[in-house]
Amino acid sequence: MDRITIHSLACGMPLVVEPMRGVRTVALNWSLPCGNAYDPPNLLGRAAMWDELLLRGAGTLDSRAQADAFDRLGASRGTEPGAFTFRLSATMLGEHLRGVLPLLADMVLAPRMDTASIEAARDLALQALDSLRDDPQERASLLLRAAHLPTPLDRTGLGTEEGLAALSRDDLLQGWHGSARPRGACFTAAGDVNPTLLAEELDRLLRDWTGNSSEPLLGPTPPRGYRHEHDETNQVQVLAAFDAPAEPHPDAILEKLAVSVLSGGMAGRLFTEVREKRGLCYSVAAGYRGDRDYGVLSAYVGTTPERAQDSLDELWKQLRLITTPAGRITPDEFARAKVGMKSSLVFSGESTGARAAALAADMRRLGRPRSLDEMAAAVDAVTLDQLNAYLARRDFGTPTILTLGPTALRPPI
Repeated sequence: MDRITIHSLACGMPLVVEPMRGVRTVALNWSLPCGNAYDPPNLLGRAAMWDELLLRGAGTLDSRAQADAFDRLGASRGTEPGAFTFRLSATMLGEHLRGVLPLLADMVLAPRMDTASIEAARDLALQALDSLRDDPQERASLLLRAAHLPTPLDRTGLGTEEGLAALSRDDLLQGWHGSARPRGACFTAAGDVNPTLLAEELDRLLRDWTGNSSEPLLGPTPPRGYRHEHDETNQVQVLAAFDAPAEPHPDAILEKLAVSVLSGGMAGRLFTEVREKRGLCYSVAAGYRGDRDYGVLSAYVGTTPERAQDSLDELWKQLRLITTPAGRITPDEFARAKVGMKSSLVFSGESTGARAAALAADMRRLGRPRSLDEMAAAVDAVTLDQLNAYLARRDFGTPTILTLGPTALRPPI
């Protein structure tokens, strides 16, 4: 891989490029400051509808013509709304980059959002919302988010029936142009790409794009504790969320390694202790998510009503045990966690799409891109003593515990 370069485009948006030798494809990632956190409270679901509408025509091309134009260039494309960012992505052969860029630019600068497309997008958004009834794990995860995180991070991203029904074409079109601004946006590219030529082409396409977009402020943290959602089913979803270090914090790398010990595949402690030794559940996992200003450690158990209380108790026991002398991480666990994290880095380094997305995530969370070598060095630099010392001082604070099933459980003390 060549050196990562950062360009400041004339419109004020940063361009981050990582050329990758030996590949013929290039992946693009355009992050815009208009995720679901920007949805007006009475129009929740606006970003969810943009997710579909941007792929249904832009500029002079209607929905079919736009799809044909990308297909002729052999380019895959996608959209993904997050909390604070809305992501456009595309992957193609490097030789077709100049043909794809105008199509992407039109998606941002001149989306059509035709009336017929709006109604189809609304129907799809409502179906996605309705599908939660058949996905108890996802429904429980969204309920946990709503209970644990402050507004507007507590939003599901799917919107509400009332918000989706209320959205008009003017709401969607004017909202997009008012939010999708260069200040707060970021464009990243990885693969077979010339950074200078890409910067020149983007400056030409975006020369009239201007404006700022102010990020929504976070509300107060909701009260933590135990919540139960009744659901007549033969499954029980058990979830817990804890505050964790934000991504820029030096402890973030230690948190990731600890989670890898807990939930690093079939050798992870949770899988071994909760599922394999005791047969309490069909699924168990832990995860860490770090953003610029906050972090969350989450844990999940999927089980049956008969084993739900024991599953919650054992999950809680293992989460607490790892912070005690009796539960110190062993050299073997530490070595496996490091190998797993570095293997993930190597695999991501072989994908232009993964690298373009990672560069964008770094710009959002850290304000700068990181190379794979830098990230691998950060993993190598951690010692076992450092990790166990971190866990010994790790304060989980007051968690949010949520269960979804036929009967409420007894929350741990």
